[in-house]
Amino acid sequence: GQPVRLYVKGALVGYKGSKVNQYHHTSLVKVQGLADSKDGDFYLGKRVAYVYKGKNSKRNPRTGEQSNLRVIWGRVTRTHGRSGVVRAKFRSNLPPKSLGGTVRIMLY
Repeated sequence: GQPVRLYVKGALVGYKGSKVNQYHHTSLVKVQGLADSKDGDFYLGKRVAYVYKGKNSKRNPRTGEQSNLRVIWGRVTRTHGRSGVVRAKFRSNLPPKSLGGTVRIMLY
């Protein structure tokens, strides 16, 4: 039947920060359709993927196909504030170019 999307879209809002400092190891993600922090508890522990295009195509070691798409994986760690924003930590810190971009929050 109908294809099923296994992820929810989110937007990278910025890094976690205080009045003076900015902490790059934690990113803030605004989840699409999320209005308050109580609903955000559902996403705790879910995997997050930041998909981007690289300059050169690389071979996928598992499937052997060439692609210039790359992924940085992370996890939702906790909610942030009251308006549907969650914190996520990625395996490697996200580059500044990613801010304002989209991520996929996996529902499995």
